[in-house]
Amino acid sequence: MSVPAVRRGRPGYDQRQILEIAVQVFIEHGYDATSVSSLAERLGLSKSALYHHYASKERLLELALDEAMGSLEAVLHEPGATVGPAGDRLEHVLRGAVRVLVDKLAFVTLLLRVRGNSDVERAALERRRAFDDQVTVLVRAAQAEGSVRADIGASVATRLLFGMVNSIVEWYRPTGPEGAAELADDVLAVALDGLRTH
Repeated sequence: MSVPAVRRGRPGYDQRQILEIAVQVFIEHGYDATSVSSLAERLGLSKSALYHHYASKERLLELALDEAMGSLEAVLHEPGATVGPAGDRLEHVLRGAVRVLVDKLAFVTLLLRVRGNSDVERAALERRRAFDDQVTVLVRAAQAEGSVRADIGASVATRLLFGMVNSIVEWYRPTGPEGAAELADDVLAVALDGLRTH
């Protein structure tokens, strides 16, 4: 009777785990400064084993950025973002953006650090601009209905709102006392109370 071979060496990462670790390495060292060799070394894999899972470092970046942007874009299509008064829809989108940021913290952090140095990064930045444009339309509609102040330009208001939301990646820790819902309440209290008409 033969004894089953003991598997040695290579850690048993699945594709998801490799992607998550790659995102962390990209955040720590910067995407451009991360080589396939250093990524493989961090994972304890050979370069060929890494290539078995993903065709390139760029493919890892593309999937990570798509996960972040896809999650944000999905918020714009939820019923709360498409039905009802514009002010309520804007609130839903901001809550949803905070939720995505908390749920996909590393992925959104990476998204916010890309600078357009490759086709993949430029495509992600284009999607971010399109997202911002859709939120700006929503801010403008909320201004038109009188639920938020009209004396601040809609595009400026959008940038200020998402400047606040996006800053969360710099200080939020999932182990802290606040979850996504409480954090969203705080963001909305600070952000919207300054925009709301009284």
